[in-house]
Amino acid sequence: MWYLYVDESGDLGFDFFAKNPSKHFTVCLLLVRGSEANRAILSAVKQTIRRKLPPKDTAELKGTRTSFEVKHYFYRLVQEIPFEVFALTLNKRRVYEGLQDRKDRLYNFIARQVLDRVPLGDATTRIDLTMDRCKNTHEITDFNDYIVRQVQGRIDPRIPLSIAHRSSHEQRGLQAVDLFSWGIFRSYEQRDNEWRDVYAEKVKYDEVYLK
Repeated sequence: MWYLYVDESGDLGFDFFAKNPSKHFTVCLLLVRGSEANRAILSAVKQTIRRKLPPKDTAELKGTRTSFEVKHYFYRLVQEIPFEVFALTLNKRRVYEGLQDRKDRLYNFIARQVLDRVPLGDATTRIDLTMDRCKNTHEITDFNDYIVRQVQGRIDPRIPLSIAHRSSHEQRGLQAVDLFSWGIFRSYEQRDNEWRDVYAEKVKYDEVYLK
């Protein structure tokens, strides 16, 4: 099975005068090929939480609040596991006004652009796509329909594709991709590459949309 985990960093706010939104918005995808590698990634998240975070029910790895030392510990656990990272970062200041109020459409487009870089045609077994749950029920339906329409021509019709929207607390794979997403976002938003450089060898695609 192929496991795809998708998360985002930044926001899709565009009021740069009255408020303080992020200048960029990153959608990041973690691709793990095979159940054994996936179990190892999830186990590494669990081990990092158990050994490095204070014991509490809500403990999870988050790019924004997990220390660099803990991130680095996690990466040492997963470094030898085969996985790939794909990301596209939107330069929000270049988004034309007509799209600024259509955040769901903008998100779906960026997510699809990232998926387009994943070699889905190579899959010979089920593809399991897990998204960070950030949409309402109607938006989830629209997103799923849009993605299926866009990628079905690239996948062998015998290969099942499932799409699930989960919280990061219940799906540890989303915690892993959250760390990688934040590192790429941070490299553009703050020009801080410290964390991204650690896992640079795993990054297969990292571009800016609307430079």
